[in-house]
Amino acid sequence: MLRLAAPALTAFALITGPAQALDLSDMSPAEREAFGAQVREYILENPDLILEAFQILEQRRELAEAQADIELVEANKDELFNDGYSWVGGNPDGDITLVEFMDYRCGYCRRAVPEVAKLLKSDGNIRLVIKEFPILGEASMISSRFAVAAKHVGGDDAYKQVHDALLEFGGEPTEVTLRRLSDSLGLDTDAVFAKMDSDAVTQEIAQTRALAQKLNISGTPTFVLGTELLRGYLPADQMELIAQEVRERG
Repeated sequence: MLRLAAPALTAFALITGPAQALDLSDMSPAEREAFGAQVREYILENPDLILEAFQILEQRRELAEAQADIELVEANKDELFNDGYSWVGGNPDGDITLVEFMDYRCGYCRRAVPEVAKLLKSDGNIRLVIKEFPILGEASMISSRFAVAAKHVGGDDAYKQVHDALLEFGGEPTEVTLRRLSDSLGLDTDAVFAKMDSDAVTQEIAQTRALAQKLNISGTPTFVLGTELLRGYLPADQMELIAQEVRERG
């Protein structure tokens, strides 16, 4: 017959989870009731046990999510790192790739600009890929179409100029303001506007959106640094530590 566990063993079972759980199937109703009373008494005497159990569950959940993200990155690495259309900067031959999903209307994306620049400058061996991911309304879509169209018409240098300018721009992306911006950068403005609603631009943005859905990305900025999927804004020093960890893992 199963004996009632001592309080210490009860706590051990609660903390370590199902693998160490006690088998109560052979207990009589009276024994189960006594056991339940003993557990309740121990928990009331040691309330920190509940917090500890929640912390362990949270750690397990975070580990499971991190592993799931690593698997998602691995399954979609070709589209992430070498899609053939996204702008590439930093060190094109870097040993680690940083991918950023961004939206021009996103305040945190703007905050991330100097942090990413600081990371690229301090590290020097990181390849940067920018993914146009307009999710904050029509103004976001117009801005992304304009940036991608500029790339199609004027190449990577034109895209980088437009990309930087749009992140600094605080107004509405109307035809007047975008034409003024394009003219100031010396672009072929009529050609850029003609390209904005083209199938090629639509397809590029749609492909990035589909990739984001596969990766369960719903907000900006979202980064992929090596094998790590980083959801949200991060300062440069934190990304530097993650880059170091990715390199150490090989």
